[in-house]
Amino acid sequence: MHPLEGDRFTFSCHRNIACFNRCCAALQLVLTPYDILRLRKRLGISSGEFLEAHTHTRFDRHPRFPMVLLKMADSQACPFVSPEGCTVYEDRPGACRIYPLARAARKDDHEEQAKEKFFLVREDHCLGFGEARTWTVESWMSDQGLDEYNRMNDRWLEILSLPKSLGEKADIPRKLQMFFMVSYNPDAFRAFLFESRFFQRFRIPDELRGRLEKDDMTLMTFGFDWLKFSLFGLPTLQQNSSR
Repeated sequence: MHPLEGDRFTFSCHRNIACFNRCCAALQLVLTPYDILRLRKRLGISSGEFLEAHTHTRFDRHPRFPMVLLKMADSQACPFVSPEGCTVYEDRPGACRIYPLARAARKDDHEEQAKEKFFLVREDHCLGFGEARTWTVESWMSDQGLDEYNRMNDRWLEILSLPKSLGEKADIPRKLQMFFMVSYNPDAFRAFLFESRFFQRFRIPDELRGRLEKDDMTLMTFGFDWLKFSLFGLPTLQQNSSR
């Protein structure tokens, strides 16, 4: 991985290049909540089914939180790659979209936009850098459809990078379970909201409650606010007064 010098790079990947699909094997690909949302919708399965069939969980990829990684096939290839290319291309994860770039981003609470830094990922097998097409970072991000991915991923990364303590040691296992459910299993999170006394405890407008029941993007955004409240005690939700 090398810092990108300037704003331009030369790269192209296509079916006629000799290394086609070689980057889709033996991956250590961390999935974000938005990655999982797109993939499980593409596959037409629940978030729980997706987690069971296509992921494994690691506790050594982040100092505090469990990370979910894409499970490789027995051949060590991505389970969604074929000789013709990616079978879920329109809904492929953000890390696949941005390749051969890598993006480091940090967003603080008082900032509207994340601070970005870009790198080039140069792997020995990749012949794409020998192709003639030149890109700017902006044109590559637009071409690969990364705006929505970055917007949602930055909100989640904001939670991962919060320096605030998780609180008492005895509470941490429960908080990590909550983080896992909200981040990776939105179907279970929706059940948690609607099958508990959650809406009695918190002030949630009826219009928002209706969207939480049906719209996954609304649920994800709300979940990030709930994690800030439940993990760190930040005032992102209002509780109803006890009677």
